[in-house]
Amino acid sequence: MALNKNNQEAITREAVKKEKKQTREKKKRIRVRLIPIWLRIIIVILLLAASVVLGAMFGYGVMGSGKAKDVFEKSTWTHIIDLVNRE
Repeated sequence: MALNKNNQEAITREAVKKEKKQTREKKKRIRVRLIPIWLRIIIVILLLAASVVLGAMFGYGVMGSGKAKDVFEKSTWTHIIDLVNRE
């Protein structure tokens, strides 16, 4: 009689576990992303490039003594490289 009762309890526990698993599977939502991953990567790259350009313009124009648009000239970068590599 005790074995029968233990078997029945084990069977009911398994049934409860199966039911919980089935309800969890039903509750799983399919996630739809508003912005796809490939677009997120492109956005991050563009934001990074914009921050580098704006940072260089701010540093050269506001903190330095030049005009902000002079950052885009080759002679400015040649001068900066010469200053860094000067011995």
